Amino acid sequence: MSTSEVACEKTPSTSSLGLFNLAGKTALLTGGTRGIGQACAVALAEAGASVILAVRPGTAAGSDGNHPALAAITAVANQASSQKHSTVDADLSDLEQVKTLFDRALAQSPSGAIDIVVNCGGIQRRHPSTDFPEADWDEVLNVNLKAVWLLSQAAGRHMVPRRQGKIINFGSLLTFQGGLTVPAYASAKGAVGQLTKALSNEWSKHNVQVNGIAPGYIATDMNEKLLADPTRLRQISERIPAGRWGDPADFKGPLLFLASQASQYVSGEMLVVDGGWMGR
Repeated sequence: MSTSEVACEKTPSTSSLGLFNLAGKTALLTGGTRGIGQACAVALAEAGASVILAVRPGTAAGSDGNHPALAAITAVANQASSQKHSTVDADLSDLEQVKTLFDRALAQSPSGAIDIVVNCGGIQRRHPSTDFPEADWDEVLNVNLKAVWLLSQAAGRHMVPRRQGKIINFGSLLTFQGGLTVPAYASAKGAVGQLTKALSNEWSKHNVQVNGIAPGYIATDMNEKLLADPTRLRQISERIPAGRWGDPADFKGPLLFLASQASQYVSGEMLVVDGGWMGR
């Protein structure tokens, strides 16, 4: 088969820096109100995108009437007048709310489209496997896997006919490893890795790239128990080749790569951001 016979949509020719420009794009994020997700939301705004944050219903508004998480995004310097940031209510453990999340966000989009979806919301529950409560298992699987599936499916229904879009699913080191006392979390994150590949297989031909990011050990509130355990903290820290735990800001670059034209020929991948942990 000659190159002229291969049906494809080539990456537009642009400057290297221009590949990361998200002006005119709209992004929807779950888990974007703190930690890694908040850093990703700021990065998207810095690159020129309008950002819609999914937030838990009932969260108290700030003095300006907006969700406190919007402050870091609206504070980004040199924003274009076309950038409009907002929030949409969604409790990820309530699957009925998740099922309508994409359409409600779409109605708020300043461009009338959603170009980027970032599934960063997640929860953790730790118990020995012999004592792991069924209710905790169901909650972790619903938030960390089923909500990702439902939002990705809704995004695909919008993006595939438009022949453009980026979906970024957050996995974990436990996408690849089993962990200890976290069977539900490991099961969900392992499945997120496979879901990312499955959706990529179907949607890449429609110019929709589905990828993931797998964080290593990051200093966020989800790891409070590990950070507070001197023995585990030492054991983990000694194994990280980079010599430190990660910071949420370490995800700004990888997120922009996967959200932009810079990754136009990358799909079905799980980008590990772990200071070298998985290479040991």
